[in-house]
Order: sequence, then C-alpha cells, then structure tokens
Amino acid sequence: MSDYVIVGAGTAGCVLAAGLSASGAEVTLLESGPPDRRPEVRIPAAFPRLFGTEYDWAHTTEPQPGLGGRSLFWPRGRTLGGSSSINAQIWTQGHPDDYDDWATPGWSAKEVAPCFERAAMNLESLRTPHPSTIDFLDACELAGLTPLVAGEGCAPVTVTQKRGRRWSSADAYLRPAGSRPNLKVITGADVRRIDLADGRAVGVEYGDGYVPARREVIVAAGAVGSPVLLLRSGIGDPAENEGVVVALPEVGRNLLDHLMVPLVFGPGPAAARVRATSNNAEALAFLRSAPEVSAPDLEFLWMPVPFLDHGRAESGLGSTLAVVLLRPRSSGRITLTAGEPRIDPGYLTDPADLRPLLAGVRRAHGLLTRLTDWVGEPLTPAARTTSAEAVRESAETLYHPVGTCRMGPVVDERLRVRGVRDLRVADVSVCPAIPRAHTQAAAVMIGERAVDLILKEPR
Repeated sequence: MSDYVIVGAGTAGCVLAAGLSASGAEVTLLESGPPDRRPEVRIPAAFPRLFGTEYDWAHTTEPQPGLGGRSLFWPRGRTLGGSSSINAQIWTQGHPDDYDDWATPGWSAKEVAPCFERAAMNLESLRTPHPSTIDFLDACELAGLTPLVAGEGCAPVTVTQKRGRRWSSADAYLRPAGSRPNLKVITGADVRRIDLADGRAVGVEYGDGYVPARREVIVAAGAVGSPVLLLRSGIGDPAENEGVVVALPEVGRNLLDHLMVPLVFGPGPAAARVRATSNNAEALAFLRSAPEVSAPDLEFLWMPVPFLDHGRAESGLGSTLAVVLLRPRSSGRITLTAGEPRIDPGYLTDPADLRPLLAGVRRAHGLLTRLTDWVGEPLTPAARTTSAEAVRESAETLYHPVGTCRMGPVVDERLRVRGVRDLRVADVSVCPAIPRAHTQAAAVMIGERAVDLILKEPR
C-alpha cells in the first residue's frame, strides 16, 4: 500500500512524484510506457523519430469536417517524462490574462507565478541556432513586432535542454528523487481503472497488478488519458456510458487544442542543415490578428526545416513558418468506444476561428518576402495560397490538447474530482481554457501547484 498512487509519469506526474515523495510519503508512480532509454529522447532534433514508436500513444482523431474530413495524427508521450520526452522542448508561460481568465480561486497569474519560478526544468537558449533564425527575428522586427515581453512579441525559443541535450520532466524531477526508498516507479503498467468503494478512490488496477492507496489516487495521464481513465472507472455522463457510478457529464468535454497551419517550403538559395541540438522550431512570435484584439491570438513559429508529416518525412532542406491559433473558440470531446479513446477535437467548428487564422496566413506570407534566401518551392497548400480551403487542407495539431477534466464542472479548485473522495486530477486536462503558450510549462506549473495543495490538505 502507498500513501499516494499516481497514474502517469508524464510532465506533471514526475513533478507530483518528486514533490510528494520529498515529504516522506509512500508514493507509487505508474507509467504505461517503457523507460526513456532510447537515444532519440536525448537528441533534441530527433524527437520526430519517436512518433509512432512504443514511446508514443500515436492517437488518431475522428475525421474533422472543418479540415475537409481529414483525420489527424496525435502523438502523445508514453514513457517516463511523457510528452516532455518527445516534444520540441519549447518553454513559454503564456500571457498573464490566461490564468486570470480562469477565474478560479488560487489560479490567478499572481498565484501561479511561484510555481513557474521554482520549476526544476533546466532552461537554455539554443546552442547553435540556424542562421535563418536570426533573419526571421529581424524580419519580425521590421514588420513591427517588438521583442517578447509578457506573452507578446518575438524571440528565439527558450528550450528545456541541458548542455544541448533534452531535459525532460523525468530528468528534472524523477531522477533526483529516484533513490528515495519511499518512491516506487513501475513502467509498463497499463492502468485499467480506479477502484472506487463507498464513494472513495481506494486503489488502482493495472495489468495483472493492484496498488491500494492509503490517502489518494492522483490521475496525471494527460488530456486524453485522464478523462479516459475516469470514464473507464465509472465517472462520466450516465446518459452516454454504461456503469456510471459518479455522474459527471463534463468528463471528456471542453477538449481544446492549438491548430497549426504550416507554410512549408523547399530550400532557398542559402539553404543549410540544422544541428542535432536544434529543436527544429527555433523562434516564435505572439501577435494579434487585428488591432482591436486585446491580447495575442496568433503565434508564428519558425522552423529551419521542412516540417512535413510531423517531421517524419525525408524531405531534405527547407523551412516552415507555422501560423498557430492561440485561443480557439472551437472545442471537442473525448469519449470511449470499446474502452478506447475516441478523439474529436472539433477543429474549426466555430466559424469565428477561421478569421484570425486567415489573417495570420496572409501576414505570414508578407513576412516571408523578407526571407527569400531561405524560402524555396512551396510544399503545402497554405504555402501556395492564402485561401480558406488551403488553411483547411494544411492544418495540423500543435500537440497541445487541454481541458477535458476542467476545473469547475469536473474538479474543484483543489483539483479534487467532484463526487469522489481522495481522487484528484493534476495535469493540463484541468485547464478551463487553453493558455496562449506551448503547454509544457503549464503542465509543470500544475504539477507544482498540485503538490502544494495536496501537502496542505488536512489529514
């Protein structure tokens, strides 16, 4: 028996395991995937080689009417460190309004700032940025964008690396805690369900094993895995799921993600390869689609590589300028089919989302006229034209799903699942709205905040 059983050794789960075990509590951490031993985990530019492997859940969405009926590939980390072990390592905290807009006690920008500040993730600038990255930032400034301050403006990326190698949540939190006798980490543990008895979470069933929880079960399986586990355990909408014992109809709803429109090009006259320490996405800009917009609603992401098929295509030299919708109004949901996730992000189901994306693509084309040394033949529809059809044909996920166990209808402000004692969710699935940021930093912040909340709980 453990005091705390944590499901998911991902970005937030590693933070939880380290923080709770540091208090002296007995902690068991369950991870479905294998240990993070493959060399590609350490090499920043190699992360696309992990997509579709045993280190990746390799989800596929339902066909998306807003994207011409296409189903999208959704990689999610399935190893120690979770998606922080297979991502592009970008660290952005978002705009201050992101957290104030959650309107949830304890989660304002001021209240979560200490959690960002004490994050153990090692943050660096890229060691050998591509020469085109400097030209991109110069082009941004010539176009009127200011240096990045408080979630607005342009900048080279800050990455979670240490001396040019990936620094995942497992590196930052789990390994320093690994020698503690009160922390047990079990990999290859496919969790089936949470054991509920008399309205309380009492343990977790996985594979052929079972771990009872003396104090709490904490679900940190991500925006897909966390609602799936609640649904499998009888927590959800009784109108849609058999065997529901705790009625929480909003489990799996409010699925939000950043939609990316990649403008991909072949090599220009000054083409050069990236180094292995590159994260493939070397600079960014947060900007407003129109003067009347109160805060950034778009991101430009500069990649000195032709990012086709999620970086898996052997397409040689080139470049990508991705246009990202930061605050989508469209939302989707996750449901179960035969116990497995059915993912419907609902991309562009709200017509209001198309306007800022089109504005962003037009502005990106204008910016590219200053980067002719690096831009060759257009390789995606949105690289050729700024039409709505091209946007729908080109759009892909930026790998930032959140919101499916959100604070309010599913968990309270202390992340406790409503209607069940001693059960919490602590990952980006609890976000009421999606931050204007790459969500790795938010996941770490939520893990840090959850440790605070749990350790202050009266016993």
